[in-house]
This record gives sequence, C-alpha cells and structure tokens, in this order.
Amino acid sequence: MDAGGRIEAALDMAVARAEAPGAPPRLAEAIRYAVFPGGHRIRPRLCLAVARACGDDDPEASDAAAGAIELLHCASLVHDDLPCFDDAPMRRQKPSVHVAFGEPLAVLTGDALIVLAFDTLARGAARRPSRLAALVGLVARAVGSPAGICAGQAWESEPTVALSDYQQAKTGALFAAATVAGATAAGEAALPWRLLGECLGEAYQVADDLRDVACRQEEIGKPAGRDVTLGRPNAAALLGMGGAIERLRRLCRDAIEVIPDCPGAEALRAEITAQTRLFLPASLRLAPA
Repeated sequence: MDAGGRIEAALDMAVARAEAPGAPPRLAEAIRYAVFPGGHRIRPRLCLAVARACGDDDPEASDAAAGAIELLHCASLVHDDLPCFDDAPMRRQKPSVHVAFGEPLAVLTGDALIVLAFDTLARGAARRPSRLAALVGLVARAVGSPAGICAGQAWESEPTVALSDYQQAKTGALFAAATVAGATAAGEAALPWRLLGECLGEAYQVADDLRDVACRQEEIGKPAGRDVTLGRPNAAALLGMGGAIERLRRLCRDAIEVIPDCPGAEALRAEITAQTRLFLPASLRLAPA
C-alpha cells in the first residue's frame, strides 16, 4: 500500500473506534467530518517518508505515528476555526465543524481527536514499549506547552510575539513531531531529524501567510485575509511578498540540506522536493529559483 493508502487506512481505523456502539451519534459524525476528506496530508506523509528513509522496520508503529500526527492536526483545525479564535466559517472547502455541528460539539470534537491520537499511537506501537514511550513524549511536547501547537495558539492572546517563535510553535512543532516520530517509529534517534521538521514547518507557515494575503477563499478552502483582520503575525506582511517568497525558497533548500545520512536519503530528498511544491496554490506556485 502506498503512503496515501496507509494514512487513510490508519485514520479510518482510528475514527471507527470513536464511532463504536454507545458513542453519541452527532459527536461520532462530527469526528469523521473533521478528518475526512483531508487535505494533502503533508504531515503524516512526511512522517512515513522519514520512517521509510530509516528502514521502516515496524510499519504498524509508523502508520500509528502518522495517523496520530494527522488527528492532532485535524483537532487543531477544529479549535482554530472556533468563534473564540479565528471564527472561520469554512475549512477544506466545506463548513467548519462549529458551523455544521454547533460550537459545543466542535469543542468536544477537537478534544476527542486529541485523545484519539494518543490512543492510536498506543495501539500501534505497543509491541515496542521503548519506542512507544519515546513517541508519546515527542508527540506530547509538540502539542502542549511551552512550545507545542497549544502554545502557538496561546501566543495569539499575548500583546507581542516574535514571528519566528509564533511560527515554530503554531506550525513548526507538528512538522518537527512528524519527522522525529517517523525516525523513532523506525528505531532511529529522533534528534538528528528535528531540524528537517522545523525547516519544513516554518516554510509551510510562510506559504500559509502568503496564501492568506494573496489568494481567494476558493483557492485555499478557508477565509483569506484573516491575519490582517485579527492582527496576527504574518511573514508576507512583515517581509513583503518578495521577501516572504525568498524566505520560503531558502527554507525549502535548507530542508533538503539538513536531511541526515540514512539509507533512503536520496528518495527522501526527492519526496520533500515534490511535497514543498504543494505548499502554495497554483496561482502562487514557485518557479525554479
């Protein structure tokens, strides 16, 4: 099964557990709605790509890690769209969860997806306790405080924040979790893989800032111009369009250069090159530098 098939199968299995008999029907429906259909699944694809580059000797564990990363990403989108944060009515070309199911169920859906992510991780990596323990710690740090995606969301409530600190927590933390979790699931040391995730996470956030400034809602599947409206840090606003595009190019080059030595390094470089081309919609797609 290819990476896309592995990811969708892992997610479907996880969501099916949340739909087991006895679950509140609308909560179960909202959980599936939040996960399917997905976007490009960039984070879980990155997780599996790193696992493959490291040998992928336990596909069940790497599938669980990839699934957990995506479930956490979906949870963050549900919460990010809430009226108390971005108040976004659209996500992935359809009504946001709080629009479709109401705000109380949206809060609970995000909470349930976070728990489901760790349940998925525990089930998939249970046969290798040392790897499971490492995976739980790595993923938990990417979600919570002081530098996970919860902290990234919380920086929006502070009077000032450095753009790099905001981006590393809001977006970079989960990308870094994808790379270190992929390596850990395959039995390799996590630390050498963190910089790759951090580079890709910052690159993706810069691309997202560019989309927010320059694209229409129909292109990006969510409201545009929200950073300016809400006073959020934005690389395009700070650096200008040209400066932000150049920063994105540099980060993508850096990501290729920091890939650690491993059996599948060349294939991984090719995959990351292909994936970074998807960071922007066609109207902003980068020409070769």
